Amino acid sequence: MDKNRLVMIAAALMLAAGCSPSKTVKMQQALSVDKTERVKSDYTGPKRRIGVTEFANKTTYGQGRLGGAATDILVTELTKSGKFIVVERDRMEKIMEEQKLQSQGMTDPLTVAEVGRVLGLEAIVIGAVSQFGVKTEGSDYLISQTKKQVADVTVDIRLVDVQSGAVLLADSGKGQAKSKKGSFLGMGTKGGYDETIEGEALRAAIVQFVTNIASQLNKKAWSCTIADASGDDIYLNAGQDSGVKAGMKLDCFSQGGEIRDPRSNLVIGHRERYLGVAEVQRYCGDAGDCSIARMVKAEGGSPKAKDICRMAK
Repeated sequence: MDKNRLVMIAAALMLAAGCSPSKTVKMQQALSVDKTERVKSDYTGPKRRIGVTEFANKTTYGQGRLGGAATDILVTELTKSGKFIVVERDRMEKIMEEQKLQSQGMTDPLTVAEVGRVLGLEAIVIGAVSQFGVKTEGSDYLISQTKKQVADVTVDIRLVDVQSGAVLLADSGKGQAKSKKGSFLGMGTKGGYDETIEGEALRAAIVQFVTNIASQLNKKAWSCTIADASGDDIYLNAGQDSGVKAGMKLDCFSQGGEIRDPRSNLVIGHRERYLGVAEVQRYCGDAGDCSIARMVKAEGGSPKAKDICRMAK
């Protein structure tokens, strides 16, 4: 085989390698998009019960696709972190139907808080895909063609405290994903629009939210809701799957009317009456999401359904 032919073969292999599909992901956040790191914090208590609403898509791209994809990605990342019990959207939508609430109201923190209280949540995430764009570049030579697509996305979220309706966290994330395809001497393909870069760009924008949500909620004492009370037994809406353990002591409160800031008129809390201390006795329910506690120190009356119990300090 002569020298010129070897050079031509080597050049062809190099060009073909350059035409093989490739992808890169860029984000303005610290975590790798390839894996979700478990949230690192000093908090060692039970998992937080939170909900995630259907993300709005405020862009002209991917109508009926981007919002749902962003929601699913955040739910997955929150669950994988090991710090949260995430209530599925269908349960939230069912509550909205029962309460005769409009879906548009799920962008209003006070409406969101109302749904969250019914479900016994600590917080709910409202989100939107606010910006999305795809740039396409390419080259077309005699023996090779290439096509590069770059997707840029911005996702905004708000974390709403269901007890007060206050926005605990407003955050924004940006992500970018690139896809490159090509062909050489008819081998390979430039292809059409690569929808997979949508999900990769969204994940890059969303993944850091998990750490930020956990950090914000960890400033508050963990809490659960009394689902029912009968005699000496108190049934809590948190059990083995939440990390609740026998012997855990909880401060219980009966909640009254709203407390509003006189200047902004925003709800900043609720009137509370201290009921005493309850101690977790055992688990109940087949799904591991219920536990039974008993009052070991009663001070302000008997607990009832919808009262609140917080981890004792």
